[in-house]
Amino acid sequence: MNISQPPDSVRGYLNALRRALKGAPKGLIADALADCEEHLNMEIAQNPEMDEAAVMAQVIETYGSPEEIAEEYRDMEASISTPFPKAPETNEISRNGGFFNVISDPRTYGALLYMLLSLMTGIFYFVWTVAGLSISLSTSILIFGIFIALLFIASIRLLSHVEGRIVEGLLGVRMPRRLPLSTASDEKLWTQIKEALGDVRTWTSIAYLLLMLPLGVVYFVIAVVGLSVSLGVTGGCIYSLLTNESHISISDLPWLEHLFHTAPGLILLALVGVLLFFVVLHVARAIGWMHGKIAEALLVRL
Repeated sequence: MNISQPPDSVRGYLNALRRALKGAPKGLIADALADCEEHLNMEIAQNPEMDEAAVMAQVIETYGSPEEIAEEYRDMEASISTPFPKAPETNEISRNGGFFNVISDPRTYGALLYMLLSLMTGIFYFVWTVAGLSISLSTSILIFGIFIALLFIASIRLLSHVEGRIVEGLLGVRMPRRLPLSTASDEKLWTQIKEALGDVRTWTSIAYLLLMLPLGVVYFVIAVVGLSVSLGVTGGCIYSLLTNESHISISDLPWLEHLFHTAPGLILLALVGVLLFFVVLHVARAIGWMHGKIAEALLVRL
């Protein structure tokens, strides 16, 4: 927008702010837009005698232009310290130490923990969403069913916000840090219903919560099997070397069984276990990156 023609409406201001924040994390943009929309609507409500254009001119003079607000949000975001790199890149490992550098990346361990927790959270999200949808639909013909549906939608938004905080805390993906704006209490019930059902965020959040069950099963199996096999192989070989006693049995390949009953063979197998452990770490970090993109796409609305 041309600087000589500042926005004269709330929608125009928010559009200009969105353009000014282009390239910033979606969670940051969502928070900035929500903060500004709330502030601008409050200013308009406090000045009922003025038209929207006049209020906007006053707000820009005191609150700041969209470009100034965008710069403030970027500076504020940069000043917040986190254990994760500010701008992760998919090829960061290859530039900073190669294959084994993954062990020093905090995103790796956050992703592993998220994968281990995802089965429990996925089951809870799935059961809650399916039960809520079933009850809401079955009682929709009754008066109190409308209130149940509204409460269910509110719970979906709350769960989505909680999941966003988990994703940001463990995966390092910037998610919205404030709860979604609730519908004004003075609006009619039917208006609240139409707004809730027409909000695409409601349906994408429901899709995400349902999707978490199959994803959680996959994530949990990969994490548990990968860690168990890699650490079990490495630990078993070290134990065998220390006790001079190997229990590895491969009846179909006697020559390989004999190899793993010798010190060089056990050392080789231990190295394979260590290598597999690093592969698991890379897989975990890749899953964390992928899931962060899924969470951004389904839980963040701009």
